[in-house]
Order: sequence, then structure tokens, then C-alpha cells
Amino acid sequence: MSWGTELWDQFDNLEKHTQWGIDVLEKYIKFVKERTEIEISYAKQLRNLSKKYQPKKNSKEEEEYKYTSCKAFLATLNEMNDYAGQHEVISENMTCQITAELARYVQELKQERKSHFHEGRKAQQHIETCWKQLEASKRRFERDCKEADRAQQYFEKMDADINVTKADVEKARSQAQLRHQMAEESKGEYSSILQKFNHEQHEHYYTHIPNIFQKIQDMEERRIVRLGESMKTFSEIDRQVIPIIGKCLDGITKAAESIDQQNDSQLVIEAFKSGFEPPGDIDFEDFTQPMKRTVSESSLSNSRGDGKSEPKFGGKSKGKLWPFIKKNKLMSLLTSPHQPPPPPPASASPSAVPNGPQSPKQQKEPLSHRFNEFMTSKPKIHCFRSLKRGGAGPEDFSNLPPEQRRKKLQQKVDELNKDIQKEMDQRDALTKMKDVYIKNPQMGDPASVDHRLAELGQNMEKLRLEVQKFEGWLAEVEGRLPMRTEQTRRQSGLYETQNTSAVNNCAQDRESSPDGSYTEDQSQESEMKVPATDFDDEFDDEEPLPTIGTCKALYTFEGQNEGTISVTEGEMLYVIEEDKGDGWTRIRRNEDEEGYVPTSYVEVYLDKNAKDS
Repeated sequence: MSWGTELWDQFDNLEKHTQWGIDVLEKYIKFVKERTEIEISYAKQLRNLSKKYQPKKNSKEEEEYKYTSCKAFLATLNEMNDYAGQHEVISENMTCQITAELARYVQELKQERKSHFHEGRKAQQHIETCWKQLEASKRRFERDCKEADRAQQYFEKMDADINVTKADVEKARSQAQLRHQMAEESKGEYSSILQKFNHEQHEHYYTHIPNIFQKIQDMEERRIVRLGESMKTFSEIDRQVIPIIGKCLDGITKAAESIDQQNDSQLVIEAFKSGFEPPGDIDFEDFTQPMKRTVSESSLSNSRGDGKSEPKFGGKSKGKLWPFIKKNKLMSLLTSPHQPPPPPPASASPSAVPNGPQSPKQQKEPLSHRFNEFMTSKPKIHCFRSLKRGGAGPEDFSNLPPEQRRKKLQQKVDELNKDIQKEMDQRDALTKMKDVYIKNPQMGDPASVDHRLAELGQNMEKLRLEVQKFEGWLAEVEGRLPMRTEQTRRQSGLYETQNTSAVNNCAQDRESSPDGSYTEDQSQESEMKVPATDFDDEFDDEEPLPTIGTCKALYTFEGQNEGTISVTEGEMLYVIEEDKGDGWTRIRRNEDEEGYVPTSYVEVYLDKNAKDS
């Protein structure tokens, strides 16, 4: 099967077919190029997706990735990043091994095709030239034969005519002979050219054209083979990355299997555990009896009434209603107003109104409800000490619950130890450098590193002092953390029961007081003995809230509800807490008397420093 023998007369069709083959190759190159662009775009989108969900450094998200589920998600993001890298490899290999190679091959193919068809056209032009020469000699031979025949006829006519002279007859004879001679010459030339043309034609159709067409056929077959190899390479490039992509998917599966719900639950405990003991039971309040002081073992007045003192569990002379709240602060919190304040009087003075302004009307809630509300509500702060006007928390993290404070202190100690280790590594490196300089003075001056060594020594000393300071706080916290034993739980229940009784008695005294103020005998507080916790030292010297300004009472207000305080018109008092939007302002008359009054009943003068803060 050869194009030279089978398609000897299809030169033009072969030219069109080979051009179509080159177009197919260029179309495949374009297809592969678009595939590489898709792979690059896909890889870029995968990387952007992975980057989008990566945790930001030094942010809250980074702390969340300590949980195994979040770690598995982070591993998935990393595997997707590697997965995107494999698609980039596919694009790069296809560009190098297919697109670039085929583009170069197409250029070579075009040049080869052009050469072969140029050679074929040249052979066709040569045979056409030979054909034209043959036609010309043939026409000349035909013309000479006709001329010789006419000359012969003319001679015979002249020879038969008796009226023609002999000279005319001889002239006609010579002319006829000349024409015959020319015809013979034309015949010989035509015969020679015909033989030559037949030879050239045979060479053309049996030698030159088959050779040219065979070359074109070989070129076309090489193009087809090259296209098939490119398609095979196309699939092999994809197949090469399948194992790596499989490893990426295996990594995602392994990350998912590494999720440990129990470990995550333990981490939640470590993150939010406060270290406090849960409160004990609250005593039943019997409201069917008249409101009076209940005399019981847990009453604030049992020491005075019975003349007996309770055993001192912790060696403290002062009991606590809550492990980290002083008694007067707790009562203030529990009895704060919970309804809108009354409007100011319409007249200039409340005396002009027959009934006068009244304090907010509110049905008395049981103190246990208030206490439970305080226990279950989410505090905005962990310690009342942070109520002081100021910026960030204290350096010793005393504003945090014990367990969280211990974790923060331990973290701070670890960070400082790492810094010390870094400084020691730098010192060791500089010491070695100094030794090298001493042995080889030409490499440097040993004294040039003394200043830096001195700085490192000072930095290390400062860091060690910091470590000692934080370790002292850490030891203090670890010594205070209660042990979760059964004995501790029983002590905690007894402690809470006594505290609840004390709070109930305080509430009853407040309700029985005419003006609703809190008038507890301080001697009772000093005589009250309850199991002391290890937090007493930290809160014994709790300071009262600082004053942030003064105020003048515009009207008389009878503070009859819990948490309020009575004021008279024109009285000057201290402001310790501004109106938070609920219509109440917290004021103080002296160290023992403080409470809330309606903001519309007073004219507030805040200090300039308080406004700035």
C-alpha cells in the first residue's frame, strides 16, 4: 500500500489532506493548553480556599486549633494544599512534555510538507514542459508534411501543363523536394522528442511522483504516531500523580480518624475550669412566719444569743459569704434595683405633691431567687477587684479564677524559660566566637563581643527575676487550689449552708428596717465563724469602689426597696458608679452607706479624670 502507486493522480487532494492533519495537531495542542490553564486555575482556587480557612496568627482562631477536630481540619487544609500542588505538576508536565514538544514538531512538519510538495510541483512542471515540447514538434511535423504535399501537387500540376516553361517546372520540382526534406527533418525531430517525452513521463509517474508521495505518506504517518504518543503522555501525566493524590486523600482520612472527642472534652475542661467548689444547698425560707431574725446554728447572731462560738476551721476571724466576694458587695449585688426608676416630681419640690414621689414599686422576690440568679448568671468579670477603674488586667492574673490563673501563670513561666534558653544559646555562640577570636586575632577583635555578652547577662538576670516572681505566684495559686475529695465536698456544703443562712438573715433584717437600709452590727460579722477558704488573704483587704464625682439631690427620695438609699433634697453625696442606661445611679454617703437612686433625682458632677478614663 503506497500513495505513490495508488494515488499517483491525487496530488491536490494529498496536499489538502496533509494540511488538515496539521490543523488537527494544532487543535490538539490548543486543547492541551486549555487543559493546563484549567489545572492552574483549579490549583490556584484550591490554594486560595486552603489559605482562606487557615487560622490567622496571634488570633483567637489559632487557640481553637488545639482541639483534635480543629487539628484534623487544619490537616485537611494542608492536604488540600498538597492536592493543589499535584494539579500544578500536571499543568507543568503537560506544558513541557506535550504543548511545547508538539508546537516545535508542528513547525518542523510544516517545513517538511512544504519541501515535499515543492518537489512534487517541480516534477509536474517538468513533465508539463516536456509535453509542450512534444506538442510543438508534432504541430511542426504536421505543418511540414502538409507543405510538402502541397508542393508535390503543385509540381505535378506544372509538369502536366504544356504551356508552362521548363524552367518553371524545374523550380516547382526543387520546391517540392525541399518541402519533402523539411518534412523528413520534422518527422525525425518529432520522433526524437516523443521518445524523450515517453521516457520522462515514465520516470515521472513511476519514479519521481511515487518517491515524493511516499515521503508525504511517511510524514503523515509520523504525525499520526506523534499524536497518539501525545495522547498516551496525556494520560500518563495524570496517572503519575494519582498515587500522590491518593496519599493526600489518605492523609485526610487519617486526620479524620485521629479526632478524639474525649480529648476535646478534656481540653474544654482545662480551658474553662475555674477551680471553685460548687455551692452547697440553700435553706428553706418559711414566709408563713413573721419577718424576723431566724435564730439558728448558721445565723449571724447565734454567737451573741447563745454565747457560743463555732469552731474555727481555717483559723480566720472573718467569714465569707462567697469565696471571692465580700459580704457587703454580695448584698449590694443581690439587692440592686431591677425595674425602671420612678419619674421625677412634676413640681420643683416633692412636698408640693400630696403623696410625693415614691420609690419603685416591686414585689419582693425571695432572696434565694436573687441568689440563684447571681449564681447562674454569667459574670462580666471574675473578681470584684477588676471593678476598679483601669486598663488591662493585673500582671499576676488575679482577676481570673484559680484554675485559669494557674494556667496563665504556668504559660508565662514557660515563655520566660524559653526566652532564657534563647539568651543562653546566644551567649554560648558569642562565647565560642570570642574563643575563636582569641585563638585567631586576625579573624576579629575579642573585645568586640564583650558588650553584647554583658547585655545578654543583664537580660538573663531580668528574665530569671521575672521567672522567680511568676513562680512565686504560681506556687501561691497551686497551694490554694482545693483538692477534689469527699471531705472537701462536705466542707463546701456546710460552708454554703451557713453562708445561705447568713444571707437570709441579712435580707430579713433589711426588709424589717423602716428605710430599707442595711444596718448589721459589725460585731456579729467579726464573731461569725465559717470554714475559711484559701482565698481569704486575697480579698480581705478589698478596697471600696473609688468615687468618680459628686452629686446633689434635686428631690427627696425614700429608698424603700432593696439596693436603694434614701436622700433628702439638697444633700451632697459621692458618685461611685454612673448610670448604665437603666436609669439608676450608684452613690455613697459614707463608708457604710451606699446604694442606688434614680438618675433624674440627682444632678451629677463627674471628676475630669473620671471622664477621661
